[in-house]
Amino acid sequence: MRHRSLVVLSATVAAGALTLTACGSRGSDNKANGDSGSGGTVVTIGVDAPISGDLSALGLGIKNSVDLAVKQANAQKIVPGVTFKTKALDDQAQPSSGQQNATQLVADKSVLGVVGPLNSGVAQSMQKVFDDAHLVEVSPANTNPTLTQGENYASGNKVRPFKSYFRTATTDAIQGPFAAQYAYNDAKKTKVFLVDDKQTYGTGLVAAFKDEFTKLGGKVVGQDHVNTKQKDFSSVITKIKSSGADIVYYGGQYPEAGPLSGQLKKTGDKIPVMGGDGMYDPKYIQLANNLADGDLATSVGAPVESLDSAKKFVADYNAGGYSDPYAAYGGYSYDSAWAIVQAIKAVVDANGGKLPDDARAKVVDAMSKVSFDGVTGKVSFDEFGDATNKQLTVYVVKGNAWTVGKTGTFSG
Repeated sequence: MRHRSLVVLSATVAAGALTLTACGSRGSDNKANGDSGSGGTVVTIGVDAPISGDLSALGLGIKNSVDLAVKQANAQKIVPGVTFKTKALDDQAQPSSGQQNATQLVADKSVLGVVGPLNSGVAQSMQKVFDDAHLVEVSPANTNPTLTQGENYASGNKVRPFKSYFRTATTDAIQGPFAAQYAYNDAKKTKVFLVDDKQTYGTGLVAAFKDEFTKLGGKVVGQDHVNTKQKDFSSVITKIKSSGADIVYYGGQYPEAGPLSGQLKKTGDKIPVMGGDGMYDPKYIQLANNLADGDLATSVGAPVESLDSAKKFVADYNAGGYSDPYAAYGGYSYDSAWAIVQAIKAVVDANGGKLPDDARAKVVDAMSKVSFDGVTGKVSFDEFGDATNKQLTVYVVKGNAWTVGKTGTFSG
């Protein structure tokens, strides 16, 4: 579905000016937080992402898209009397860094919401820190189902572990089977070799793909694991070539998936490599030495460029002077930040135009009721904090560029 973007909507004016609370600052303190000196309340939206390192192409797109949302919320005076700021921290895709960042963001009393992280494994290290502090977290990219539905979700015993955690991206419980249906029904592949990077995201995605692929009648002819930051994939490539597989399904990120594909193709084997949203980035093709034609990746949602609802976001981002692209999660990052802004607005409106002393806890409660037409379509959350937008897209590499193969959702 296509929806009109909330970026262009005007906000309803809230009655009254905001007063200073423990969650905001005014006067000289505003200047310390980078305020222009308007005398209003400063509210910070934190960002946690890999701003440096191998996955920075995705992390910088997250950071910049949140920055754009905050600038536009201020320009439109979405919450009168409030000046929104961002505080971006670099987790380098490491759980330990993510946990330290979560602790730092919690300690900053002006922070009323956090966008991020990119990696599901990093999210696991942050969730309890935020939940204990009643600080809302909205990820634009995490897809591991256990983060919202608990360890036993696959058996139907779904239990939400943390009330403060939400996401605008759909989960691997949908992405994995969606990829399997495409591989088997559309690409006509029947024999798969599975590879994962032993990380939370990668292993979960492979498990979801495997379950659906075998249900459809496909056969798993081999399975192996690689390490993050691994460079030489000759051992696993030997196993792939001797397995008789007609497709490789990879669970992990592009820094390893790209070289794996490139080294496989360099042996003369044209077997396609398929993976999830962690593979979907132009850097994947570069790291495959431009030998990735025919490879496939799924990613959350419909292509942003194809959505009427995203046209203004794309134009505004391109005009914003950002040196890095919004990448795979830009639209979802903007919508995550906008969801936090809307939750804060709801709390302020319900409190006579003032931030209450327990603003963080009330923002968590308000987030479950947030609903708007965003960049990526309808933005709202179910009882687990998962996105109600379940769209996914298969992308295929053609002419050393990602092209759209199919957009839809998993029909189980």
